[in-house]
Amino acid sequence: MTKLFNKAKAFVHTCYQELGMEDKIEERLAVIKQEIEATDFYEHTFIELEHGAKMAWRNANKCIGRLFWQTLTVRDARLCTDEEGIFDELRTHLRLATNGGKIKPMMTFFAPRKQGKEPVRVLNHQLVRYAGYEEEGTRIIGDPASLALTKLCESLGWQGEQSAFDVLPLVIKLPGGRVKWRDLPKNEVLRVPIRHPDTDKLDNLQLEWYAVPAITDMMVEIGGIEYPTVPFNGWYMGTEIGARNFADEKRYDLLPQVAKALDLDKTKTSSLWKDKALVELNRAVLYSFQQKGVSIVDHHTAAEQFKQFEKREKASGRPLTGTWSWLIPPMSPAATHIFHQNYQDELLSPNFHYQERLFQENGCLK
Repeated sequence: MTKLFNKAKAFVHTCYQELGMEDKIEERLAVIKQEIEATDFYEHTFIELEHGAKMAWRNANKCIGRLFWQTLTVRDARLCTDEEGIFDELRTHLRLATNGGKIKPMMTFFAPRKQGKEPVRVLNHQLVRYAGYEEEGTRIIGDPASLALTKLCESLGWQGEQSAFDVLPLVIKLPGGRVKWRDLPKNEVLRVPIRHPDTDKLDNLQLEWYAVPAITDMMVEIGGIEYPTVPFNGWYMGTEIGARNFADEKRYDLLPQVAKALDLDKTKTSSLWKDKALVELNRAVLYSFQQKGVSIVDHHTAAEQFKQFEKREKASGRPLTGTWSWLIPPMSPAATHIFHQNYQDELLSPNFHYQERLFQENGCLK
């Protein structure tokens, strides 16, 4: 009880002070103490949940987009426990966050852990993610990062089209262990065809990517209370797609194909064909999202925004934390101020936390 109350106390003091509600602190802590003594748990008010969510984003060491933490929209689905209601809330989050392309930062809270009991969990890494299929040998169609989840979905009865960009269904694990899935309707997933601004040489690759990067498998801790299912999204930084999802060898590994399409000299590394292909691929991503009217930011602008975040945090007297290896963009990092900075990689609360995946590499549930 003491440990939980101490975490609650620290959170309430910070939260209420930031909200200008200092006169309510002692009264609120008295109520929380009674709840914890009676149930070894306490319920957050919506005000606490909302500001705690914003604080968690502000404290997220690996996120370069924290300047906008105060713009976060928080949705409360803690009382939603039935199967259809949960799927509806997940789809509603995606629809509202998509916002016709003007992406809204959003977080939806489902039930917290209580007395060691696990509430609903989403097995997907993101609300939208492409499937990955293994063919004979080493060839993979689609996203290699999704191989295990794709196998699980297939074992549950789902069938994809075996294309490079099949959207996986939503998969949830209900209290008691039942696993259920639902397809996302195609008209609810905003996709962006990738085209280059200066040439049609990349058109034959038939690339696309989805608009909303909504993480679904991380836990959010606020004042000692753990929320294992909290879909959360901002908008994409272009390099997340062009320099990671498309270019990483363990993902779509497209640089050789892009270089071939652009007639780049791959006979020697000193030709910098990888660099040229990477730049053009990222140009195509940014151009395509902008042409489609979908929110996206380039890595140089994102770094400048993070510089503003640093200044605001310093002015507010708050410690600035960050994980340098994640904050530097994966393309031209030395051209940003972040590359030349040092950050204290200290985990503050509230915050996001990784969780153990609920299924194995072979697609079987744990």
